[in-house]
Amino acid sequence: MTNPPPSDPSGPPEPPGGEQPPSPYEPPPGQSPYAPPPERSPYAPPPERSPYGPPPPEPSPYAGQGDQPPGATPPDQPPFGQTGGYHPGPQWGQQPSYAPQTPYGQYGPAPGGPSRGTNVLAILSLIFAFVFSPAGIVLGHLAKRQLRTSGEEGDQLATWGLILGYVFTALGLLVCCGWIALVVFAGGDGTNY
Repeated sequence: MTNPPPSDPSGPPEPPGGEQPPSPYEPPPGQSPYAPPPERSPYAPPPERSPYGPPPPEPSPYAGQGDQPPGATPPDQPPFGQTGGYHPGPQWGQQPSYAPQTPYGQYGPAPGGPSRGTNVLAILSLIFAFVFSPAGIVLGHLAKRQLRTSGEEGDQLATWGLILGYVFTALGLLVCCGWIALVVFAGGDGTNY
């Protein structure tokens, strides 16, 4: 194996004249790197305005009307609501005023007054209707009694806790009775140990 000669013709070609192209990151020759650029960008704001300030006011299409306040009728036109003239109304460039909005991310109760809260026993009644249905029935009845006197929310939760508690209790009793009947009828001949 031999190494290729140092002047490999397959390498990158040199630019004509033997010079390197200028770097886009270096200043032009003869200019200080800290000197301002020679010309302004076409996208830069005019020098008399701050780039962070409000935009300049646009000229009004009604500028030829003299020193009248906005919305005033010119002397050669009748007032608004009378025939024979046209009142232009608000300027197209103006934005209508809106009511102030509340800031986002505020914590606390929803607007419209304090809420009354949901009865805890009503919530527990609905949960226990699925876990241990007789306890859901008891908690549902206790919640209904408290709701009559306290004025809290949760009446529908307590009602559904009672309904589901009774349904699941009835289904559980049917399953237990069926299992007992199966054991009695299947093992009633005395041959089982």
